[in-house]
Amino acid sequence: MEIFLEAIPLVFDPYVLTVILLSGMFGLFMGAIPGLSATMATALLVPVTFFMPPVPALAAVVTATAMAIFAGDLPGALLRIPGTPASAAYTDEAFAMTRKGKAELVLGTGLVAAVIGGLFGAVVLTFTAPFLAKFALKFSSFEYFWLACLGLTCAAFISSDSPGKGGLSLLIGLLIATVGLDPMSGQPRFTFGSVELMGGVNFIPAMIGMFALAEVLRTVTAVRPPPKVEQSTIGNIFAGLGPVLLRYRKNLFRGSVIGVLVGALPGAGSDIAAWISYAVAKKFSKEPEKFGTGHVEGIVDSGASNNAGLGGTWVPALVFGIPGDSITAIVIGVLYVKGMNPGPTVFLDQPELIYAVFVSFFVANILLLPLGYAAIKSSKQLLRVPRNVLMPIILMFCIVGTFAINNTVFGIGIMLALGLLAYLMEENGFPIAPAILGLVLGGLLEDSFMTSMIKSNGSMLAFFERPLSAVLGAVTILIWVSPFIVRLRRRGASPAGDT
Repeated sequence: MEIFLEAIPLVFDPYVLTVILLSGMFGLFMGAIPGLSATMATALLVPVTFFMPPVPALAAVVTATAMAIFAGDLPGALLRIPGTPASAAYTDEAFAMTRKGKAELVLGTGLVAAVIGGLFGAVVLTFTAPFLAKFALKFSSFEYFWLACLGLTCAAFISSDSPGKGGLSLLIGLLIATVGLDPMSGQPRFTFGSVELMGGVNFIPAMIGMFALAEVLRTVTAVRPPPKVEQSTIGNIFAGLGPVLLRYRKNLFRGSVIGVLVGALPGAGSDIAAWISYAVAKKFSKEPEKFGTGHVEGIVDSGASNNAGLGGTWVPALVFGIPGDSITAIVIGVLYVKGMNPGPTVFLDQPELIYAVFVSFFVANILLLPLGYAAIKSSKQLLRVPRNVLMPIILMFCIVGTFAINNTVFGIGIMLALGLLAYLMEENGFPIAPAILGLVLGGLLEDSFMTSMIKSNGSMLAFFERPLSAVLGAVTILIWVSPFIVRLRRRGASPAGDT
């Protein structure tokens, strides 16, 4: 606690606070534009941090990331175009609320849930980092396989209205995830002789195409104009927020916990945490039938999980030098440049600098409230622009954002192809969310399965030999068979009810 108090003056320096403010505004801008993700915001900040001392450099990365994750909710709620991959899990839900005239409620809920989740993640990071890192290190390829299976099971919850079409959509996403080089043999798969496809299908162009371009195509081909959102309904974003947060206070806590735990697993990150939180919220909701129609409950869970996951991803990065996601992979490079070699010794050699990073998490998430409010007030002007004017502008941003990822035109082709695919799928009643989920988790599922099979010499029993793996496997299989158990119980009870 003494070191934490010593670190506070290091952050509350005028220069550091100025850096935090500017990086926060930069993160909001990057996150709100589809294609310019939180990872890209962090990568673009790295050259600037070379000229800064360690504390402001790391504080800039922390702030920009937190702001960008939240900012991705803005185009998702207003235009059905997620700004960042972490926002994709609940974009349809948020946009449905906007179409019902509840834009201020969904944006206000997302902002406050992000702040609360971020502060929860900061508390956990500060006080339980070593414990969580040790827990995360217990995960081998066997546990990651079951975690991926558990994540893919979310597709069944997301698309419970049409499980058959949801399952087929999930398989399409998994098929797209197999494009590229085989992780074990290095053999090209489904590349059709294209060198660019050997690296696989990049998730960002795929997400932009399947959400943004599909929405553009839907608007262009619509016979009837989409319903307008009344401008008068977008007023005070905090109006009516108290009862919502009070009613779903358990969801806030649950989403924050899931975010931290999943974020602490190397390679998982906020994206997967958001999907899992949304699916868990629907599974345990008293009103699951309202999900997908514009229900705020899922926003509370996954909004809190997003920013809570940021704190979790820093745990393995700081304590063991293992990146929790792509952002902390960049952060580890910054740490080395600043002479702060990540690992257990960093808490002994330079504890005040590490705790200054923890303080930065608190400052960044508190600052998210006023800056996020200003961003919402600015972004709501998008609803006043006629859609026939807005859609070409969105398409331009999609093309620029896709091109900026790898500076290649091939990414634009990927975006266009998958955008057309998503449009045709939705026109025929196939949900897009399971396909996106399959694309996100496909690589993790295949890598962990193949690695596990090599370790066990092809024995499937090895997936249940480790205690943690056995628990995860049992939970996953129980979820899979639970619908059949429920049906059998209903059939067994029906004759008794008839007599």
